[in-house]
Amino acid sequence: MTAKKKLVVLTGAGISAESGIRTFRDADGLWENYDVMKVASIDGWYDDPKLVLQFYNERREQLRTAKPNAAHVALAEAQQRYDVHIVTQNVDNLHEAAGSKQVLHLHGELTKVRSTKNPALIYDIGYKSVNWGDTCELGSQLRPHIVWFGEAVPAMDEAVQIAQQADIFAVVGTSMAVYPAASLIYYVPDDCPKFLVDPADVPISGITAIREKASVGVAQMLELIDKL
Repeated sequence: MTAKKKLVVLTGAGISAESGIRTFRDADGLWENYDVMKVASIDGWYDDPKLVLQFYNERREQLRTAKPNAAHVALAEAQQRYDVHIVTQNVDNLHEAAGSKQVLHLHGELTKVRSTKNPALIYDIGYKSVNWGDTCELGSQLRPHIVWFGEAVPAMDEAVQIAQQADIFAVVGTSMAVYPAASLIYYVPDDCPKFLVDPADVPISGITAIREKASVGVAQMLELIDKL
């Protein structure tokens, strides 16, 4: 049996926006009246951890009712034909909910929290709230398992290794403006076919661009990939 081609897909906020997940770039950098740097930076956590916890409790509650859209589902179904690896900048669990099995979260996961004393102590809490005074087994405060501005991206090394092994590389729902995630395309083999699905005019040379929203464009992209 011929091995499946490795399809590596970098996804961003645009793929989840159609499921009702709002992005930090909505409303000129504010998200539901929150200053991004107050709720999504390590400095914001030190300044007002209660506000940060409240913000992510609200995000978790929002995620509870969100459903995968056609783009998430199409990528999950593509696993029947390809060895699909999703590298996502999103902190939601919609890829997993759609059935994708190999998902790497660059910026953390909304449904998890971790110890402020030992980052290796990670807890899956689903959609529950976390409050000031909730502690890990070491007695230290729990914090969202999110990579904030001002913090390193621990999963980036693994993402680079995945990109280097790609037979086909795709970008869905991201303007390629957020680093280090946007740099992944530079690690993809030169002869690897590259695709982009996003309504914006993202200037990337040597890539097949589909100027559609994810729920429409991913299906079109996969039709092209199937013809390779």
